[in-house]
Amino acid sequence: MRRTALCQLAVVPVLGLCLSLLWVPRCARAGEAVNLDALTRIRDEGFHHSQVMETVRHLTDEIGPRLTGSPQAKEASEWTRKKLAEWGLANAHLEPFEFGRGWSWSGAALTLLKPQPVPLLAVPKAYTPGTKGPVRGALLAVKITTEKDFDQYRGKLAGKVLLLDEAHDFSKDKVEPRRYTAEALAELGQYQIPKEVDGDRDKSFLERVRLRRAKTKFFADEKALATLEASERPWGIVRVGAGGSYRPGEETGPPALVVAAEHYNRFLRLAEKDPGLEVEIDVKARYYDDDPTSSDTIAEIPGTDKANEVVMAGAHLDSWHAGTGATDNAAGSAVVMEAVRILKAIGVKPRRTIRVALWTGEEQFLIGSYAYVGEHFGSRPQSPELKEFARYSWRAKGPVTVKPQHAKLSAYFNLDNGSGKIRGIYAEENSAAAAIFADWLRPLHDLGADTVSLRHTGSTDHVPFDSIGLPGFQFIQDELDYLPRTHHSNMDTYDHLECEDLMQASVVMAAFLYDAAMRTEMMPRKPLPE
Repeated sequence: MRRTALCQLAVVPVLGLCLSLLWVPRCARAGEAVNLDALTRIRDEGFHHSQVMETVRHLTDEIGPRLTGSPQAKEASEWTRKKLAEWGLANAHLEPFEFGRGWSWSGAALTLLKPQPVPLLAVPKAYTPGTKGPVRGALLAVKITTEKDFDQYRGKLAGKVLLLDEAHDFSKDKVEPRRYTAEALAELGQYQIPKEVDGDRDKSFLERVRLRRAKTKFFADEKALATLEASERPWGIVRVGAGGSYRPGEETGPPALVVAAEHYNRFLRLAEKDPGLEVEIDVKARYYDDDPTSSDTIAEIPGTDKANEVVMAGAHLDSWHAGTGATDNAAGSAVVMEAVRILKAIGVKPRRTIRVALWTGEEQFLIGSYAYVGEHFGSRPQSPELKEFARYSWRAKGPVTVKPQHAKLSAYFNLDNGSGKIRGIYAEENSAAAAIFADWLRPLHDLGADTVSLRHTGSTDHVPFDSIGLPGFQFIQDELDYLPRTHHSNMDTYDHLECEDLMQASVVMAAFLYDAAMRTEMMPRKPLPE
C-alpha cells in the first residue's frame, strides 16, 4: 500500500516541524526524512557532470564481452577496481571465488555449400570446443525429447552436423512496448498472490539439465561433427548462452553453434529435399585452465557514526559473448559505479558505509553474488540434486546459517534489466520497506520513478541476499529493446543504450543509497526464512 503525505508548510515556526524548503532541506512526513538539499546536489552532479556513458563505453567498446572466466572478464574486474579507487572509494579490491575453466572465441564461419556457397550467421555456444580448422559434414535433423530417443540414432551420427531444433515459428514473435504505460505500472503495483510451484520448477530444471548433459555425452560418444540450434529471436538476432561445460573434466561435446532463425529454417527445408546436403564449419575457440577463479569487484565510501553498518548496491559485470554485453549488464554496472562517483563528487559523509559490488558468474546461476553472500553474511543448504548442477546456495531451501555481518547489512539494491530508466522498485513482499520507498520516490516522480511493487522478482543478484533474510531489492526499469532484441544476443552493443535513461538511473540509485545510508534506523526486514 502506498502512503501519501505532503510536506506541511506553516506560517509560524514551530520546533520539530518542517516550515519551508528554504529553511530546512530535510522535509518529509514524520517517520521518514528525505534530504532535498542532498538530492539537489545529486541531481546536479548526475545530470550536468555525468560520466556514465564513458564508463559503459569502455566496458563494451574497449574491453568487449565479459564471459565469466575469460581474459576480458578478468580485465573488466581489474579495470573497475582501479576506476573506483581513482574516484576516491576506499578498500577497492577483488574478492575471488572458485569458478572453473575460462573460454573465449575469436571466429566462427558457417557456410552452406550448395545449391550455391553462402556464408551464414552463427555464433558458438560458450564453453564448447572449436573445430581446429574447417570441417565439412552432412546435415541431419534429429529430434530428442528424452534419453529413450537415443536408440534410434545410435551408429548414425558420426561425421554429421546435427540440426537439433524444429523450424522457428515467426507468427509467435511479439514485441512489447518499449516503455511502461501508466496502466502497466498501476497493474505492476498490484500484488499477485504467488503460486507454490517451487517443487515443480526444480523438477523441471533438473530434467532439462540432465537431458542436456546426456545429449552432450551421447553426441560426443557417437562422434557427431557439430550441432546447430535455431536462435530464439528473428531478424538475424542470434541469442546464445552456454553449452559444453566450464567445469574441468566434464564432457564438452562437439562444437555447438546457434544459427540465425531465418538461416536455420532454410537448412531444414533444404536438408529435407537433399539428405546429403553439406555445410562447412570453422570455429576458433579456446579454454583457459591456468586460473580456476573469478572475482567480484568491491569498493566503499566509509561511513561515520554508523560505519559498521552497510548499505550495498550492485550489478553483474559479466556477460555472454555474442555482443559486447552492453544492456546485460555493462549498463547496470556503469550506473552503480556512477552512483557512488556522484556521491563522492558531492562530498557526502554517509552515516553508514556505502559498498558497491560488481559481480561475475551471474550468468552461471548467480555464483559470484552467492559466493560473496555466503562468505560475509550467511547461507542455506540445498538438496544434493540441485547442488550437483549449481554451486553455493542456488534455490536453497534449508535453514539459514547467519554470520555476524548478517546483522549489519541494512539493504542491497540491484540493477539488471537493461538500459531503461528506473520506474520504481520491487519491494520483495516487504511492506515496511515499500512504505519507505514510496517516500524516497516522491521527489523523483518528475523523473518517471514513482512505482513500488510488493511483488517478488528473481533471476538476478539480489536473490542471494533475499534468500537468507536480508533486504535485497531490484529496481523496475523500462524494457526498451532488452528482452525482444538485445538480451544475450549479438545485438547487445553500445548502440542500444539510452544515455538519458542511464543518467536518470544513476541519480535514482545514488538517491536511494544516500537515503538508506542516512536514515536513523536500518531498513526493516522480513521474517528470517524457515
